[in-house]
Amino acid sequence: MQPLVRRLSRSACYRRRLLHTTAPSKDLVGPPDPVSNLRPVYYDDPLPVRWHPYSLEEFSDPEVENAGPSVQDLELQYKLLRQQLDAFNHAFWTDSNLRFESAKSMILQSLPSSSTPQDRDIALAHFYQQWLNQESARQQQYTAEFRRRSWDGLVLAARVEYAKLKARLSGARNP
Repeated sequence: MQPLVRRLSRSACYRRRLLHTTAPSKDLVGPPDPVSNLRPVYYDDPLPVRWHPYSLEEFSDPEVENAGPSVQDLELQYKLLRQQLDAFNHAFWTDSNLRFESAKSMILQSLPSSSTPQDRDIALAHFYQQWLNQESARQQQYTAEFRRRSWDGLVLAARVEYAKLKARLSGARNP
């Protein structure tokens, strides 16, 4: 009885997997940037999936083509939006870290040479608190903009997937 249950559960998993397949991704993560401390992501462009041995573009329906932007256009928009978001994130943190390090070095240089490590720690603690207070508005603006852009990316990714599904279903009806 046990082997039969195991076989049935495997076949159910296999059928479920056929319905919910995810294309393998080969995105790469690089070493951290020395200034921004962010690890860049090198996105892999997946190869187009061909579900049919013949080119389905031969049998395209003009009504479906004019219904909206093509899947390729949406994928390009998504790719560009993702790159813009990464560039925005990198630029913010590069600028922030450069300004932080220069202000920190000015504080450390302003200390007398006879200062103790405890004096240095007190000066840095005061500097860190000042920095957080000074940068809070800028950080909040960045966070709001980053979230807005991320949400736009999620919406566009959903549109891409919906367009792919729509194209797949309309392509299945056209022999």
